Amino acid sequence: MQLQQIMKLVELFRGLNDDQLQLIGDITQEESYDIGDIIFNQGDEGEKMYIVGEGQVEIKIRHRSGHTYAAVYLGEGQVFGEMALIDETTRSATVVSAHESTKVYSIPRDQFTSLCTTRTAIGYLMMRNIAQDLSFKIRHQDFDATKNA
Repeated sequence: MQLQQIMKLVELFRGLNDDQLQLIGDITQEESYDIGDIIFNQGDEGEKMYIVGEGQVEIKIRHRSGHTYAAVYLGEGQVFGEMALIDETTRSATVVSAHESTKVYSIPRDQFTSLCTTRTAIGYLMMRNIAQDLSFKIRHQDFDATKNA
């Protein structure tokens, strides 16, 4: 599937027209990984957002106790690392290729920021979509304090 077709399936790009999607596609880079390859580590500086184009990735989280667990697997059309487009903090998880040939598309924060500065409608729609996604995640977290004790 072509990048623009995948982007039309991604909730974070909801509301963008074909021309706007093309502009984002123009700053997107294709990356390929083999099974077990680390895309980034928890604690690394976040500089890109990723869209899974083919294959699958595993999101691993290292708890402060030192225990690491698989939080979720993501496949085609799903995104990860989107917080890198908003803040300049470190990664909250490690992401590993979970398929023999995983293709992801990365969007560098600096190029995304430049695009949003010149094309404010893209910036508005993307930030609205990211905010809605984060709001959904926060509202549906399990806030049972006894699990974190």
